[in-house]
Amino acid sequence: MRAWVLLSAVLWYLTGVGWQRNSERTEKGFIYGKPGHPVKVYVKLHHNSPVLVCMDFKRAEKETVDPTYLWVGPNEKPLTGSNRINITNTGKLTVKDFLEPLSGLYTCSFSYKTIKAETQEEKVVKQRYDFMIFAYREPDYSYQMAVRFTTKSCVGKYNDLLFRVLKKILDNLIFDLSCHIIEPSYKCHFVKVPKHGLIHELFIAFQVNPFAPGWKGTCNESIDCEDTTNHNILQARDRIEEFFRSQAYIFNHDLNKTLPAMHFVDHSFQIVRMDSCRPGFGKNEGLHSNCATCCVVCSPGTFSPDVDVTCQTCISVQIYGAKSCQ
Repeated sequence: MRAWVLLSAVLWYLTGVGWQRNSERTEKGFIYGKPGHPVKVYVKLHHNSPVLVCMDFKRAEKETVDPTYLWVGPNEKPLTGSNRINITNTGKLTVKDFLEPLSGLYTCSFSYKTIKAETQEEKVVKQRYDFMIFAYREPDYSYQMAVRFTTKSCVGKYNDLLFRVLKKILDNLIFDLSCHIIEPSYKCHFVKVPKHGLIHELFIAFQVNPFAPGWKGTCNESIDCEDTTNHNILQARDRIEEFFRSQAYIFNHDLNKTLPAMHFVDHSFQIVRMDSCRPGFGKNEGLHSNCATCCVVCSPGTFSPDVDVTCQTCISVQIYGAKSCQ
């Protein structure tokens, strides 16, 4: 039996009536340095960084004689090639399988020669480029929803029964997505409706959450599980929207002449997305304007102990991605 049919039957019974983000990327996917200005780069957790070029774009368009490159990582030690660090002979750096502790300042010292044609006089030119690289992950989505139903009265057991039945129906709609309804609540108010006088209505609110018991089983060993959970909750959102859309259709078309006393109030469905970040990550639009919607790794001096949205201040923290103030 379809969910909307089940709810309709209950209502009649109750009433007794019938890619990485940054601003310096080129068309080739390379990120060039800027003399005197650190370039911010955001790398999704467990993904490879974009290609960082130890040169500014204008210099890259010109001939370069005897170039040399020296990359230094966040630990202030020279970077060498490894299974995680790849540096080409033309000074291009890629960091593989990026993790929180790899965040920080990456500096490249670049030198080359200029040669006067008439005298063959050589001059060494040096330039430094700074890249601030931050690990990020997508926020976890949840949805705050609200709907209204008419009712006969604000007293009596039928309001509570409708509330519990509605929650059960919605949970069943999204059960296979490992999503569930949390923090459900309702209040009864009387509303003055134009041309209809006073009407009692239930104001129902609830949150749709992607972490029902056993949710990790949906990840299929995927490291970026938020990609899976966010995909699932988007489907859950669409199903619930369709459910209430069907309620409006039923009562506006099929039952228009014999509307039950308890029914869905058309156009009352409201939805707001609520983002949260995993521990060690947070949002900061001022500091990370190029990744404002991302959950960016907490920088030294900050931490995030739970699924909050921001990193909190803690002077003693000296690492990226801190989950406690120690």
